[in-house]
Amino acid sequence: MERYYIVKSNLRKLAKGFAIGKGFDESLNIYVKEAVLKACLRAKANGRKTVMPKDL
Repeated sequence: MERYYIVKSNLRKLAKGFAIGKGFDESLNIYVKEAVLKACLRAKANGRKTVMPKDL
């Protein structure tokens, strides 16, 4: 199983009034992981070791 980068209980609080469908949290976890890795590549390409909001 892959490491989780999101907190499921906070996700459920955020989606208050909605059910979280099967697999949604896993898909969101992958989405977050990919976004962070791409941001790291962008920071590196710009000669930085600090990931900034503009890297997203």
